[in-house]
Amino acid sequence: MNLVNRVGWDIGGAHVKAAFINAQGKLLSVYQQPCPLWKGLEYLQQAVSIILTDISEPADCHAITMTGELVDLFVDRDDGVKQITATMQALLVGQRCYIYAGLAGFIPAAQVKASHYSAIASANWLASAGFAAQKIGNGLFVDIGSTTTDILVLKDGQVKAQGYSDYQRLISQELVYTGIVRTAVMAVAQTAHDQGQGIGIMAEYFATMADVYRVTGELDEAHDQTETADGNEKTLIASARRLSRLLGSDFVVEDLPRWKAFAENIREQQLQKILQACLCRLQAGELEKQPPLIGAGVGRFLVKELAQRLDRPYVDFTDLLPSALIQTGLNAADCAPAVAVACLLKVSCGLDKTS
Repeated sequence: MNLVNRVGWDIGGAHVKAAFINAQGKLLSVYQQPCPLWKGLEYLQQAVSIILTDISEPADCHAITMTGELVDLFVDRDDGVKQITATMQALLVGQRCYIYAGLAGFIPAAQVKASHYSAIASANWLASAGFAAQKIGNGLFVDIGSTTTDILVLKDGQVKAQGYSDYQRLISQELVYTGIVRTAVMAVAQTAHDQGQGIGIMAEYFATMADVYRVTGELDEAHDQTETADGNEKTLIASARRLSRLLGSDFVVEDLPRWKAFAENIREQQLQKILQACLCRLQAGELEKQPPLIGAGVGRFLVKELAQRLDRPYVDFTDLLPSALIQTGLNAADCAPAVAVACLLKVSCGLDKTS
């Protein structure tokens, strides 16, 4: 098989991410498009079509992983895997397509059967962690995205996961359903500190964690492709106003320091939740010495802080790949599963060898 250009795809329920790697194995570009898949498959078709148009060189091969099968558009997860696979085949007709099935490896899309669905569903975490394990050997892999956080022990070049399905991983705390963009603030905290006193938070969809991190000054606007809770603009003042509603208050510009302090309090509560899950995995993982934390996802700035609190080295997912000049405003760590399946496909299917 000749050297080929290839694209890795991560089909989520809110975004589609892709990574283009050329025949020489160099990562040239990564992409992210909003994709509210719960509204219909046409949103997936549109997002993929936009990315295909943006890719400047033709691709010969595609590696696909997914989490979008979870959305309530589908009857169940098997139905989601079936429909997403069929949709991608139709969009990439005439090109070689492989579906990532976790421990079962890559399966040609045309050969995917119902018996493969459970292995395919939401396996993107294993691709990212598996690639990192091959590169670094030992460590704690933490991917904080827009919606979820994955926490995996890497030991001797292998991913030591206690769970596989989302259900199992929620039990083991290898999956923490919290992220830095789409997560509602009311899902992170029920109480907070405000003006020197404790206060309950309204259980209303008034604000998201994107508002919190916009107010703290840590949000990269390129990472927020989701509509705000009230449908209004994405500015510091608009975010502070949304946060104020959670405490039943009206916003005035002079009170901005108050809402910055409130945002910092919510941030700390989210960070503590992730920290406790990291400690749980480290205690269960039996890792020797002080292995590093490997940070991936658009929220990896929090992983770097976690490494400091745990007194461990920090390694960015981007550093696991050869340096590449990417022009899309994103980098490899922002789209780690898409990058990982493209890289793993090369090894699994021999795409780096000539016939």
